[in-house]
Amino acid sequence: MHIAVLDKEKCHPKKCNHECQFYCPPVRSGTKTIEFVDTQDQPIINEPLCIGCGICVRRCPFGAIKIINVPDEMNKDLFHQYGLNKFRLYSVPALQKGKVVAILGKNGLGKTTALNILSGVTIPNFGDYGKKPDQDLVIEKMAGTQMGQYFKDLYNGKKKVALKNQYVDQIPRVTKGTIGEIIVRSDIDGRKDEIISTLEMQPSLNKDISSCSGGELQKLAIAVTLLKNADVMMFDEMSSYLDIGDRLRIARIIQDIAKDKTIMVVEHDLAILDWIADEISPIYGESGAYGVIGIQRSTNKAINSFLSGYLKEENVRISTHTIEFSKRSAKRTHSQETLVNWQDVRKTLGDFTISSDKGEIGRGEVVGAMGRNALGKTTFVKMLAGVLEMDQGSISRKLRIAYKPQYISTTFEGTAFEMLSQSLKERMSENFVKGDILAPLDINEIMYSNVQDLSGGEMQRLSIALTLGTDADLYLLDEPSAHLDASFRMATARVIRRVMENTKRSAIVVDHDIYFTDLISDRLMVFQGKPGIEATTFGPTDMRTGMNMFLKGVGITFRRDEKTMRPRINKANSSLDRQQKEIGEYYYSQ
Repeated sequence: MHIAVLDKEKCHPKKCNHECQFYCPPVRSGTKTIEFVDTQDQPIINEPLCIGCGICVRRCPFGAIKIINVPDEMNKDLFHQYGLNKFRLYSVPALQKGKVVAILGKNGLGKTTALNILSGVTIPNFGDYGKKPDQDLVIEKMAGTQMGQYFKDLYNGKKKVALKNQYVDQIPRVTKGTIGEIIVRSDIDGRKDEIISTLEMQPSLNKDISSCSGGELQKLAIAVTLLKNADVMMFDEMSSYLDIGDRLRIARIIQDIAKDKTIMVVEHDLAILDWIADEISPIYGESGAYGVIGIQRSTNKAINSFLSGYLKEENVRISTHTIEFSKRSAKRTHSQETLVNWQDVRKTLGDFTISSDKGEIGRGEVVGAMGRNALGKTTFVKMLAGVLEMDQGSISRKLRIAYKPQYISTTFEGTAFEMLSQSLKERMSENFVKGDILAPLDINEIMYSNVQDLSGGEMQRLSIALTLGTDADLYLLDEPSAHLDASFRMATARVIRRVMENTKRSAIVVDHDIYFTDLISDRLMVFQGKPGIEATTFGPTDMRTGMNMFLKGVGITFRRDEKTMRPRINKANSSLDRQQKEIGEYYYSQ
């Protein structure tokens, strides 16, 4: 069986010679496998007639076609298809009352589609996209299955579902007012004060949403979802824009409400997902083409399978790379050659002040930077980069700096290829840039897409590639994991480490994902203080000292998974959690 997917945004039939049709072997033999109803229309690929040779994929000048070979028996599990030569989803995850069930996998595989189906926003068509979706057909098809009664209750109005969308940055486009006003309008049963207090939203209540940060919008979306008091609650990427303290707070809330509700979560922060989920359904396939919901399994088993790149039960390899952790994370040493140092740095911005007594970064090392939001991590990075002047102190920075900001925006009109070519110039042709940076970040997939049309994750990957491709001595990357799925977060960590090791350059990486920071860092810099008021820096210091200081501040302890050595958050007040807190070892019990 062959799946043919045409990316309509990339396909430009007026600008090509219809190479897909001209070079297709079946077409040359007289079989109408690829047809153009009109020479200016986009092609129609007849999947049953496709032989899966892939020639059209290689010949298309815009990379608009995907031909994927899948097992024939998968066809019986086709759950929803968006249309001719469009994305399709196989199977659907099973929900269980009293448990937090999650979906884990790359972007573009149908996680959001699955949530839309389970929430009733999308009615599945079982591949018959030519007919109007029918709720009665869904009930009939699902009768006798684990999810049969769920869909029956959903469509009959017996189950109320609340869905938190992943695109919180779009909230200002669809509603107006202050955060407080929106919460009041959403308060059905008088629980707004409880929710506001639990999410620590008091400082933001009078802010108009048009001027809110990503974190404030995320909290608003979660608050509105919780206020709906539904039977089933679904959270699509709940940790984006939030610091580790807020992520843990929201995870605790979801764990608490899961006792008598049905919860579904899509999350890319593996440490939080590991801590919050009871069971996980892995999803695999081809991004933008098809997704398969795998067999539901325990959280630990699912994440370990994801990191290994192999699903044993399905006998499916979902990744060519295995993500490995090691104990050396806590024992790394830094370079003896100093690249940059600073002394008595101080900066005041309005009511906020940040100070740093002293610190230095060695050549060839990666320094992670962690701390709550509004503690000046971005401000400090900007001072090192020379983007922001300090009020007092000194920074020895007679070196070339490449800086990736936290919030990425550009007015560039053109394709990703044109942007890379203009920014990197002759470096674009270097094997190092192509092989060690562009390839693992899968930049070729978006190379000929317009920059203004890129998603948040695609723009993040492009920005990271531009930064690392720049010839510099020190690379400053502010929240490089934002908008990336778990797979690309791990890939990005490998890329940054490889670039620093191969070039003997250095990097400071600010991020809230502890898995990401653990993989990438040689040493750690910790930001402490009162958010929005004052902050001080500690370090860079060794990982153990830095992590112990940081984790003590947020009140959690970590252990190593016995099989994969990945960091795992201990359950609150468990024997191991209490034991590690007593001896002051918050960062792995050794």
